Amino acid sequence: MPASLCGTWDMLSNVNFEGYMIALGIGLSTRKVALRLKHRKVIEKISEVYVIKTLSTFKNYALSFRINEEFDEYTKGLDGRHCKSVVTWEGNRMVCTQKGEKKNRGWAHWIEDDKLHLELYCEGQICKQVFKQVA
Repeated sequence: MPASLCGTWDMLSNVNFEGYMIALGIGLSTRKVALRLKHRKVIEKISEVYVIKTLSTFKNYALSFRINEEFDEYTKGLDGRHCKSVVTWEGNRMVCTQKGEKKNRGWAHWIEDDKLHLELYCEGQICKQVFKQVA
């Protein structure tokens, strides 16, 4: 993982988050709360294990994995589903493919212009988030 992905990042923008949440089947009341949040990302590498934490005042989510190794993921704190996930490198992008009841689901993180970019996708909906590094 490029060292520049590691660190703490605060959200600057969050485009089509509601469309993404609808595709996941997240209820209206949870979507209304989630749309008001500014997320913080913490990305770490501990030996061969990567840890990505998504933090907010409402819910937190932590994901740990090894590159190129499929794992069972339970998206507790998000949509509460079980899926098989695998994270790979595609050029400078860290890409996760999630297989489960939702089609074409996953995400990609990468650095561009000193900002952390995240695309979340599910069933044709794409949410684009941008984060700045916390000093």
